[in-house]
Amino acid sequence: MANAAEWWFYHIEYSALDAAIAPLIEKCLERKWRVVVVGHEETIVRLDRALWTLRDESFIPHGRVRTDASQHPVLLSTEAVATNGAKVALLLDGSDADPAAFERIMVIFDGGDETARAKARQQYKAATDASGNARYFQQERGGNWIERTPAKKDTNSNE
Repeated sequence: MANAAEWWFYHIEYSALDAAIAPLIEKCLERKWRVVVVGHEETIVRLDRALWTLRDESFIPHGRVRTDASQHPVLLSTEAVATNGAKVALLLDGSDADPAAFERIMVIFDGGDETARAKARQQYKAATDASGNARYFQQERGGNWIERTPAKKDTNSNE
């Protein structure tokens, strides 16, 4: 891909990860985008169960790398590899992806997890330094996302 990926950062504050990412995945599917969701094995196992049952009236079709990956519009994996032809990587648990391999990279992190926040800050800085093409969304109480300008740490402070 010729252009650098767009980096979109989603700061979870009011809901569980599973509930927060489901609408983001659904929006990708509405746009006919294939997605690879990348996280630690325990997160992938939990999501594999949760995405079938999050809502009574629907489910999010998905699969794992070990089961005919190319057939799944949403692929759950421990590595950011677009085996299913994904244009979008949804990164969890501080995962990384090659920006040249995707059109959009979505970093989802829990605001209460300082390690995840620090990793997201590092990724945001790298994305803005490389291409300047990064956006930051913060979760509202109702679960919606609002775009914000990330707060900058004051490196000159004596506090």
